[in-house]
Amino acid sequence: MRQLPLVVVVFVACSVAGRAQGPQPIAEALRVSWDGAKKNIVQSADVMPEANYSFKPVDTVRTFGQILGHVAGANYVICAAAKGEKSPHVEEAFEKLATKAAIVKALADSMTYCDTAFAADDRKLAENIEMPFEMGKGARTRALVMNIGHLNEHYGNLVTYFRIKGIVPPSSR
Repeated sequence: MRQLPLVVVVFVACSVAGRAQGPQPIAEALRVSWDGAKKNIVQSADVMPEANYSFKPVDTVRTFGQILGHVAGANYVICAAAKGEKSPHVEEAFEKLATKAAIVKALADSMTYCDTAFAADDRKLAENIEMPFEMGKGARTRALVMNIGHLNEHYGNLVTYFRIKGIVPPSSR
């Protein structure tokens, strides 16, 4: 009977340790969503011919390349906030890049930078951070969800550009 408290303590400790290393449902859901949004944007950059990087349907919107440059810059700003860091680049840093190769590289580098932010576990995702764009404080999860939404929003723009040019967008292939 005297060993029962010790057995209970060992059982609880093993349960907690197992759970800490077990499933991370929020973190995993975010990573799956991030990977899907990232794939659509990266494939868009690859699929569009360089000649169409300067295309824009009307004068009042960004070109295809400028959208990708904007996404790269925003990735740094949003993911830096999620990581609790100062952004290594300003949001508009890549919008004036002139070649497909330069834009694709900037985009890829920004995605790699963000991958580390999306590696957080559920506990870390619940922590409050200073949100980007002077939005005040919020959970780290909020910044990462914002970034996924931002990629999806601009993928929608790119789909329109593809359709206007008679090209099937990546997610429809």
